Amino acid sequence: MNFLSVENITKSFGDRVIFQDITFGIDQGQKVAIVAKNGAGKTTLLRCLTGLDTLDEGRVVFRNDLRMVFMEQSEDLNPEHTILEEVFSHDLPELRAIKAYNKATSVNDEEAVQKAFEQISELNAWDVEVRVSQILSVLKLDHTDMQIQNLSGGQKKRVALAKVLIAEPDFLILDEPTNHLDLDMIEWLEDYLSKSKSTILMVTHDRYFLEVVCDTILELDNKTLYRYKGNFSYFLEKKAEREEQFESTVEKAKNQFRKELEWMRRQPKARGTKQKARIEAFHDTKKVAHQRLDKDELDIPVKMERLGTKILELHRLGKAFGEKKILNDFTYIFKRQERVGIVGNNGTGKSTFLNMILEKEPVDKGKIVVGETVVFGYYNQEQLVVEDDKKVIDVIRDVAEFIPLEKGRQLSAAHFLEKFLFPRDMHYNFVHKLSGGEKRRLKLMTVLMKNPNFLILDEPTNDLDIFVMAVLEEYLRSFEGCLIVVSHDRYFMDKMVDHLFVFEGKGEVKDIIGNYSEYRKQQKQVASAERQEEKKLAEETVVEAVEPAELKEKKKLSYKEQKEYESLEGEIEQLEAKKEELTVILSAADSSNEAIMKAGEELAKVVAELDDKTNRWLELSEFV
Repeated sequence: MNFLSVENITKSFGDRVIFQDITFGIDQGQKVAIVAKNGAGKTTLLRCLTGLDTLDEGRVVFRNDLRMVFMEQSEDLNPEHTILEEVFSHDLPELRAIKAYNKATSVNDEEAVQKAFEQISELNAWDVEVRVSQILSVLKLDHTDMQIQNLSGGQKKRVALAKVLIAEPDFLILDEPTNHLDLDMIEWLEDYLSKSKSTILMVTHDRYFLEVVCDTILELDNKTLYRYKGNFSYFLEKKAEREEQFESTVEKAKNQFRKELEWMRRQPKARGTKQKARIEAFHDTKKVAHQRLDKDELDIPVKMERLGTKILELHRLGKAFGEKKILNDFTYIFKRQERVGIVGNNGTGKSTFLNMILEKEPVDKGKIVVGETVVFGYYNQEQLVVEDDKKVIDVIRDVAEFIPLEKGRQLSAAHFLEKFLFPRDMHYNFVHKLSGGEKRRLKLMTVLMKNPNFLILDEPTNDLDIFVMAVLEEYLRSFEGCLIVVSHDRYFMDKMVDHLFVFEGKGEVKDIIGNYSEYRKQQKQVASAERQEEKKLAEETVVEAVEPAELKEKKKLSYKEQKEYESLEGEIEQLEAKKEELTVILSAADSSNEAIMKAGEELAKVVAELDDKTNRWLELSEFV
């Protein structure tokens, strides 16, 4: 069943065409992702689909009576609302009924309680409140009475995500849903969306997310949309095939163009003497031959300052903010080509740790020793700040005109920009006109342009598209210095690091060999073992509780216990019959309100009594 039909749509801003004449459809139950380079128009496309932005041409048609919800990158939340009020603010019948019920019970309005009770039963919405609690708990939004205006940016993002998930729409549109989520939240969301019955369209740069959740990928490239019916692995395979075919086409066109150009030059100047069809074919061939395929690869043999024997030493570091411990007696000595990933929940001190290394934050105790040859390159999460009249090329030239390469060669600022997917026609654009992802990419380049031999990267992949991340990974793979990375991007961490510093809170930091996936596998094995141990202890406790020492010694029931055991069987049968009778009253369409209320109260008593008698019967049956 078709849920969305997009036909020949075009969008431009002035002379700049974002996408042109694209057509696609999404069927019920599909989970679709849009991928593209930063600034290619992913968010614009989503806004056009939802009617928040206008199209130049074409049309977008959603199926009638479809419940659609859109989570934008910029949260549209009411600052006066509490968290709970905001997540319930969808105009949906189930949420309205729950809100009415909560309000009526808080003011003791019996008539309103009864009316809301009937609405909730009719809509089968009793599980909504449980689902709300679960989602808010996982997203660490436990203080539901806090006002939106008092929340941090990350908390607001999580409220916006909770709000759309709670709505359980038919069609869910998400723009970067994993931003501001820690690793546990991302994995939970991955599992939640994989099992969701909603049809999903999303923009995300999380490559594991694309691999696990999505069954279709739409690539927006050079104003055109390409469709791949598969997950991220399938997309990479088919994109490579498409580019290979494209290169072959361009190469053939170049050969043909050379021949045609030679023919054109041999002809007389008067156009009338030339074959019109061949002239037109010449211009068509010229267009194809001059197409350019951007490569997401980077091979820069940078000549960096060689690291000495002493690089970075951390001796018994201690750090706390009041009663909150960040580090407790932490020691580590870095070696050449060290590649460390840092993981941990938000607020455990990861960024503080980096600032201590860079002497931006004082240590409370211990000492940090930095080798004389170390040149730090630090990339943090703050936005690039430059003057309004600054051009892209000038930002890089202000750092250096050239990067020294091996064997005495040099790489110019312009060439370096091209390597990081800034084509020549963007070099003289004003920085303030760049997208958020493009600004972050430019800032990252200013760090790399300084030619450091010890890189410290704090969330380098935030807002970077998958193509730029591939370029960054290629650069870091050939980087011969030391590397510390803080990132929630599991795919990036798996490729880049050899071991992890795991910030567990309360000042504890564990050094674990292996990448992030191996660490999570270890965590799950430990958690599974702990659950098995808890289950075993619980079973032993139950046995001890129902089998005191004097009972264990008995091999048979007393006369009184035998009589009790026999009577329990009949009582349990009667209670089961009563339970069935009350259930019929509750589900009957013609039952009065009074009968429903009375049956509900009685059913609760019957179920409790049935549980007690069943447990006693099981206890006695052990000795029959």
